Amino acid sequence: MRQFICISCCIIISTGLVRAQTRSELEEQRRKTLEEIAYVDDLLKNNEKERRESVNAINILGSKLNMRESVIKGIGEEIELLNERIEVNKLAIKMMENDLVRLRNDYSKTIINSFKSKKLNPEVVYILSARDFNQGYKRLKYLQQASKFRRNETEIIAELKTEIEETRERLENDLSKKSDLKNREEIQKSILQNEQQKKQKMLKSIGSKEKQLKKDLDEKQKKAARIEKEIAKLIEEEKKKSLKNELTPEQKLTEKNFYENKGKLPWPVEKGVITSHFGIQQHPVLKYVTEENFGIEITSSGKTVVRSIFKGEITAISAIPGSNMTVIIRHGKYMTVYNNLVNIKVKTGDRIETKQEIGEVFIDTEINDNCTLKFMIFEQKYLDPEIWIAKK
Repeated sequence: MRQFICISCCIIISTGLVRAQTRSELEEQRRKTLEEIAYVDDLLKNNEKERRESVNAINILGSKLNMRESVIKGIGEEIELLNERIEVNKLAIKMMENDLVRLRNDYSKTIINSFKSKKLNPEVVYILSARDFNQGYKRLKYLQQASKFRRNETEIIAELKTEIEETRERLENDLSKKSDLKNREEIQKSILQNEQQKKQKMLKSIGSKEKQLKKDLDEKQKKAARIEKEIAKLIEEEKKKSLKNELTPEQKLTEKNFYENKGKLPWPVEKGVITSHFGIQQHPVLKYVTEENFGIEITSSGKTVVRSIFKGEITAISAIPGSNMTVIIRHGKYMTVYNNLVNIKVKTGDRIETKQEIGEVFIDTEINDNCTLKFMIFEQKYLDPEIWIAKK
């Protein structure tokens, strides 16, 4: 019986610890996401301050909505984990209470039998009535073991009562946490609804200026095409160089390590929001228009340092009209491209380390002091950087 109770308690406790750890990770993720939302709020406040609504502002708000939905989803997952733990604790209490009833009944029977035995055959008489010394010794040992068994039963009952009370306390705590999370979930849903309404108003306001929007988009696409052409030229030159010269053992190792860190590479900026994703994307306002992006765009605010996402060698630094400076870093066969930079801190041929500063993102004073880094990864073709850099 005792063994069964111990196993049940161990399962309950270990389950609680695993769930607590998972929930702790969810809480940490929620905290970080709320910090990112606060950062995005600052970016949006800049737009409000300048009273300028732009496509970039809508993209920033869109990222904020995604983060808010992530927070709500995370809270939902926390509630689910708590629900599971609440059910486990309820089951544990039921099992232990049933065991406690059985133990008490068994103990009562043992005490009654012991009392009857003592009444009919006092312990001294029971020992002395043995036919020889050996039998008397055995009877003495039996009486000692019976006494020890009763003490053990008393201890088990006390332990079980304590475990039931502690489990009830955990259950009450979980129910309280669940109630708190439910309230937070409702608050986040209300905020999300308000932000969605705000986005719809911004879309309506910008959408009313469709002619100007098309003109701005046309200029942006022409500028982007020029930039892509220049970057493609730089990459092509680097490819030709790599065909002439085989990779050194060090470069091969760098390439291998770069690949092995896929999904874990640091961001090229410490803080920022992805406002343009890789590949063909639908225009946020003009629903019949799509844009193709060979990298991602990360929007930040104020002075923003750009750093290498992995160790490598600076192979190209070039000025691109209308897009400031571009830096290309080689990591074996992989290349990372950082566009729209100023105040370059490196030179061609430099060997650099992970997170080493290479420059700053150009601050556009006409767009609320926001700055946007264009970031690309190339290896025979353009790759989606979001798959390579760490999830925030």
